[in-house]
Amino acid sequence: MESDENGLKQQLEELQRDLSKKQKFEEAISTLKSLLHHRYASSSPSIQKLFYSVICRVATVLKTRYTSPGFWAAGMDLFEQAQSLVSDSSQKTHLGACISQAKEVLNQEDNPSHSSQSTSSRGYLFEGHLTVDREPPQPQWLVQANLLNAAASLLPAESSSSSQSIAAALEDENPSDPAAASLIQSLMENLDDFLLPIMEDDRAAPRVPPASKEVVAKLPIINITKEVLEKLDKEAECAICKENLVMNDKMQELPCNHTFHPPCLKPWLDEHNSCPICRHELRTDDHAYESWKEREKEAEEERKGAANALHGGEYMYV
Repeated sequence: MESDENGLKQQLEELQRDLSKKQKFEEAISTLKSLLHHRYASSSPSIQKLFYSVICRVATVLKTRYTSPGFWAAGMDLFEQAQSLVSDSSQKTHLGACISQAKEVLNQEDNPSHSSQSTSSRGYLFEGHLTVDREPPQPQWLVQANLLNAAASLLPAESSSSSQSIAAALEDENPSDPAAASLIQSLMENLDDFLLPIMEDDRAAPRVPPASKEVVAKLPIINITKEVLEKLDKEAECAICKENLVMNDKMQELPCNHTFHPPCLKPWLDEHNSCPICRHELRTDDHAYESWKEREKEAEEERKGAANALHGGEYMYV
């Protein structure tokens, strides 16, 4: 019995590796469905957990790499079969979400008019693959920068009549230039976001910008080998998607040595500049924020020096 389970475990681990190879993806799913049908119910809890882990891997690959309808159709059959077998409520819920997403993708393919209307709100290009997840919303600092750039291009400062143009556009309830009208509307809607940072105390911490794109691009990629897996805990996982690590996984390493799947880490670093686990900060492209950090560092050193002098009985007289 134990040897049978060991053999099944090895087979599942091999299938998990095959999911990363496009030419073997559909064959791996077909084999996984057969094993689910014949072996899942009689397997031990640890093997059932491994089954679920492999199925989660299928969902991740479909969302980030193999997004064509044929792959999604095979994946949906697998998710439906697995949902009918698992007993854990959280697993059932997650598989239900996978089924819903598969149906949504396949429904859009069957209704191209609906698909074309929603294309702008659907997937985005990530590392050469069109994802099926919506692109994360632009951070507020980027919205503000785009508005200011648009204003600069429409109303150039070097124009002798620029101030008159701005005043006329603001006073006119129906500006003749659609682009100017749209810009003015956007500026009015975001007025609070422009004024609040100016009105805040200079000593207050500025809004934290995302990590520098150059720094992110240079983060090392680690290949998870058998030797690396043996050194890690058996339950080692990506802290963002919660998937257990497997051989041949590609992991991106931050300076603090915490690692994550690149497709999981990118959306986080698009809006943050720190490690999701320990909050170790990466450099940003925001000069004002970096200057503020330097000032805070110097002020902290001064505070520590004053505290040390006080505790040591040293005083300065001026």
